Amino acid sequence: MKILILGGYGVFGGRLAELLADMPGLDLYICGRDLGRAERFCAAYRGVARVHPHLLDRRDIGPALADLRPDLVVDASGPFQDYGADGYRVVEACIAAKVDYLDLADGADFVFGIDRFDAAAKAAGIFILSGVSSFPALTGAVLREMAKTMDIRSVEGGIAPSPFAGIGLNVMRAVVGYAGAPVKLRRGGKDGHGIGLAESLRYTVAVPGRLPLRNIHFSLVDVPDLQLIPRARPALTDIWMGAGPVPEILHRILNLLAKARALFHLPSLEPLSRLFYAVLNRMRFGEHRGGMFIRARGLDGGNMVERSWHLLAEGDDGPYIPSMAIEAIVRKLRAGDRPAAGARSSVDALTLADYDALFDGRSIHTGFRSEEPGAPLYRQILGTAFDALPQQLRLLHGSGTERRWQGHAEVRRGTGLLARLAAAIVGFPKAADRVPVTVVFTPEKHGERWTRDFGGRRFASLQSRGTGRNDYLLVERFGPLCFAMALVVEDGRLHLVPRRWSAFGIPMPRWLMPDGASFETEVDGAFRFDVEIAAPLVGLIVAYRGSLASA
Repeated sequence: MKILILGGYGVFGGRLAELLADMPGLDLYICGRDLGRAERFCAAYRGVARVHPHLLDRRDIGPALADLRPDLVVDASGPFQDYGADGYRVVEACIAAKVDYLDLADGADFVFGIDRFDAAAKAAGIFILSGVSSFPALTGAVLREMAKTMDIRSVEGGIAPSPFAGIGLNVMRAVVGYAGAPVKLRRGGKDGHGIGLAESLRYTVAVPGRLPLRNIHFSLVDVPDLQLIPRARPALTDIWMGAGPVPEILHRILNLLAKARALFHLPSLEPLSRLFYAVLNRMRFGEHRGGMFIRARGLDGGNMVERSWHLLAEGDDGPYIPSMAIEAIVRKLRAGDRPAAGARSSVDALTLADYDALFDGRSIHTGFRSEEPGAPLYRQILGTAFDALPQQLRLLHGSGTERRWQGHAEVRRGTGLLARLAAAIVGFPKAADRVPVTVVFTPEKHGERWTRDFGGRRFASLQSRGTGRNDYLLVERFGPLCFAMALVVEDGRLHLVPRRWSAFGIPMPRWLMPDGASFETEVDGAFRFDVEIAAPLVGLIVAYRGSLASA
């Protein structure tokens, strides 16, 4: 099977070639306007698929199809927003040569207009699929799954790439080009527009039971979903899609420039794209993790509900996701599963099961959430991961009524002056090899109060579900100190991982945040806890571990 990849050595085309590296019998033609880059890419390529460098400008696609006779053309070049009046040259050449076509177009108007070639593609017996990427292929798969249980009325979504993912110059040109310009979307039940990169929201991507991303600043981007999803779902009243690139300071500078362009009717910011490209690809710090979310509101049995889908990608796996939709189609082609002839967007091209097969074996995790305001605290935060907890943990955290658990614990204390002072302020117990413990859990309006008694020495905290930047985190308050912790389920343990903290309502630096390995688990049918609290410059403050049983 011969596949011609326009932009084959670029960010998305190169990653697609890597994803197909394990497929024998593939000939990948790595095409572009820089033969040297194509040759260097092919020289460094590792895999059983065969790669061939080829000098090709998309304007000369017709003769190349006659010469190379590929089975499939993939356009991974772009920016599709800049293709102009002759934007569909590659599509028309493929129809004339009767060659199947896929692209990773992110230009909304380009993808929305692909239907005009439907009759010609059917007559040629080929498929033309546009926008075969996360937006809208993955979005469409998620919404079809959600639509099985609700009548969707509004949709919000966003992609947050890892700061180490890198971004192509053509992508940056496209994004900076529409910053401050009108972006077509559905709003208030009517076709309207927003302002690219001038509208923002914050959201926490949190797969149930996994360490969530930090709360991300997303801004409106011009993606095909904004026009395609409303066409597929006439009852939809609102749709919004954003991107959350980091570092946030650079993102906010682009927000200000977009607002200035819209307010003062300035020309396109595209001349600044090389500057942003250079800076963004050098400012690589923070967690090497990325994610995506889709949040839908709608009706279920006449009741308004909110449901969301979350994706987390660890390390180097995330940057491959935009190219995985084409990988899936290529693998299905090799298995004899061919898309129907015709020209259309990719919004219905794949299912979540197709994506799950690609995510398997990678550090990519997904999950759905449903808002349950009346559920017990830990179930609200953990979602479906609550059911994966050991039985004793479900018993302790699964009730919304007052309850009392008793047991024994071993306590260790830090010996430094600052450690002793911090322990005394909170009221932590003194060191002991074995001390009786009683914990009373008392529901309150905004959470659940934990009153701990270690051999007559009592201290209490209030636990609640985080909001705003602490969304999907457990917030525990000790007097003026608040700690926002992620609940992570792994290997039969519930880990409490500190993520943010504040004192007297003022956010405090992360490098000063108290930390320590703390978890709950079940051993031989008994609830076990292991808590360690330490702090930079202070060291160990207190650590206690033991067991509890319902009284």
